[in-house]
Amino acid sequence: MKRIVVKVGSNVLTRDDGKLDVTRMSAIVDQIVWLRHHDYEVILVSSGAMACGRNEIDVEHKLDSVEQRQLFSALGQVKLVGLYYDLFREYGCHVGQVLTMKESFSTRGQYLNQRACMQVMLENGVIPIVNENDTVSVTELMFTDNDELSGLIASMLDCDTLVILSNVDGIYNGDPKEPGTRVIPMVNYDRDLGEYIINQKSGFGRGGMVTKAHIAGKVADEGIKVIIANGKTDNILIDLAQHPQQTMHTEFRPNPNPTSTVKKWIAHSESFAKGVVYVNAKAAEALRGKQAVSLLLVGVTKIEGDFEEGDIVSIVDEQKKLVAVGRSAYNANEARDNIGKHEVRPLVHYDYMYME
Repeated sequence: MKRIVVKVGSNVLTRDDGKLDVTRMSAIVDQIVWLRHHDYEVILVSSGAMACGRNEIDVEHKLDSVEQRQLFSALGQVKLVGLYYDLFREYGCHVGQVLTMKESFSTRGQYLNQRACMQVMLENGVIPIVNENDTVSVTELMFTDNDELSGLIASMLDCDTLVILSNVDGIYNGDPKEPGTRVIPMVNYDRDLGEYIINQKSGFGRGGMVTKAHIAGKVADEGIKVIIANGKTDNILIDLAQHPQQTMHTEFRPNPNPTSTVKKWIAHSESFAKGVVYVNAKAAEALRGKQAVSLLLVGVTKIEGDFEEGDIVSIVDEQKKLVAVGRSAYNANEARDNIGKHEVRPLVHYDYMYME
């Protein structure tokens, strides 16, 4: 059985007036049920709570952006999951709601608890419907958007494929409005597509194609195939499963030699870092070399932040350029006391380090 994450963006689930497109939502449910009947386990990461809640209430006074997100998502999440419940129930499919936050991925224990929750749902035939808990998330602790969340979920559950459904057919090799521009059908996991992508956000979402390409590359590096396709195209999920060669999309080829499950978690942990470790030129060169090496304290020049043993730290060079992300074997004070010392255990072992 293949395990996939389907991420449905706000621009797929909303109409031009910003209201929820229930017809499109129903069509996506139909396709997910088809996938279930063809030996796919599906985790659905769905936006749309804000669109659901925005028209549920008339607010008498002006709300700031955080208040709007909290109020409308609190109202809308109930309606959104209720609609999914009714649509899936017509097929006899059970669904379960998972609301999460960026902080819930920041420690290995919380990460494993979330994985266990969704694992037991899948084992019992329940489709997890995942969304960020916007009611309690604050701006600096929010996911970039649900693209980032879906990448974390795909990595966490060792999925075969991540499908990101947007309102475009994929990544174009130029301006889509220009004649002769086409969708790039296949790219390698380590290819930089920055030259092709216009840096702008989507209409009703927080992210854009830059975010999608970055997340896609990182997830593909972990051995998971990533597809970016148009969620408003009829039967897109079924066509991708049955006739991928004839279906418009961009596919990121997965790394044939992916990292360990621990490194998969660390790969997505840069934004969870509790501290910054500065290293000298010699240490940076060694870390960036072809051979896997641990970060020794003799190569550390400065440590910023307050972290505990097991927390994530960013490792930067003398120019403050990110070298790696890793799990610290010391707390911050112990690490500072041992800066520059030989013959002490590594600050970050290579088994718990992800090179950027």
